[in-house]
Amino acid sequence: MTQTSDQWEQHASWWQDNFTEGVDPEYTEQILPMVVDGLCGARTVLDIGTGEGQVGRALVDQLDGIRVIGVDPSGAQLKAAVERSADKIRYLQAGAGDLPFGDGSFDAAVACLVFEHIDELDEAIREVARVVATGGKFLLLLNHPLLQTPGSGWIDDQILDPPEQYWRVGPYLNEAATTEEVQKDVHIRFLHRPLSRYINSMIQAGFELVEMIEPAPPNGFLAQAPQYEDAATIPRLLVLRTRRKPRESTPGSVVGQRPVV
Repeated sequence: MTQTSDQWEQHASWWQDNFTEGVDPEYTEQILPMVVDGLCGARTVLDIGTGEGQVGRALVDQLDGIRVIGVDPSGAQLKAAVERSADKIRYLQAGAGDLPFGDGSFDAAVACLVFEHIDELDEAIREVARVVATGGKFLLLLNHPLLQTPGSGWIDDQILDPPEQYWRVGPYLNEAATTEEVQKDVHIRFLHRPLSRYINSMIQAGFELVEMIEPAPPNGFLAQAPQYEDAATIPRLLVLRTRRKPRESTPGSVVGQRPVV
């Protein structure tokens, strides 16, 4: 188990208490509706890094006839997911870099605030491309790579006359791993990469970009952060909607298949 997996195992309750079951307005007002809209029409969906399962639950509750399988390396998260999903969703313990499914098993996949915790980006993206069928969707949601760069943050500059508020951007082009204390005694590891790193990895794996969305923070979040007078102009989230292109094959080659689960 990796250091990051250990942290999510240890701090599963922190995530569940602060970001699920309707307590986080960014999920309830923005993330979950965008996922449901982006995957409308899908029949089989792989929820990568499912955590306690709220993304999958939103899909099966709001989209008729959809089948969702969730994977996550954390047993503590999956235990809560099983308890909360009432047999609506199937769960497996697995990481994004080694998905236990056959080629083309799903017509859609979603990863919500997951890939900024994965070290092996290219391997994980290739695995997603392998299990998504030709023409299928891959919806990737990230903390915005530019505006969530390590060292970035809101500046309230009282030296200027008149005072100004602005967002300071850290060393954006440098890939970096940082461990942040997100709450007292809760430390979570984050991987920062430039946006181009994600886009190019997906292109090389066989995805094409359909739409890029940079939504303004939802009203519920802004109401909780009144000190950020201009926060509505700073997107915290980045959404990449992509499609799996036809797989390239070499004459005479045989593509190995894993069993479809």
